[in-house]
Amino acid sequence: MVKAVVKIGGKQFIVAEKETLLVDLLQEGTKELTLDALLVIDGDKTQVGKPTVKGVTVTAKVIEELVKGEKIRVIRYKAKKRVHKETGHRQKYSKIEIVSIK
Repeated sequence: MVKAVVKIGGKQFIVAEKETLLVDLLQEGTKELTLDALLVIDGDKTQVGKPTVKGVTVTAKVIEELVKGEKIRVIRYKAKKRVHKETGHRQKYSKIEIVSIK
């Protein structure tokens, strides 16, 4: 099984073919991604790029454009001042599937 390390939205992911993952929300209208591999693992062989591995590309397609993550509660509190404020945040993600590693 071939695995690769790719960089999407400033974060690095270890991916394999036919794998789905959540990444930060991509631009609207994006259907396919072509990514350069930073590192390739093929069984016992490992290729490290400087900065990318030449001739290796990872193709991915967008399955869902807007997926909301889990709600995170944020509390701001000042002791002995009767001040407190609670807000929430839900991160937006894109769900992608890795089509091929060539």
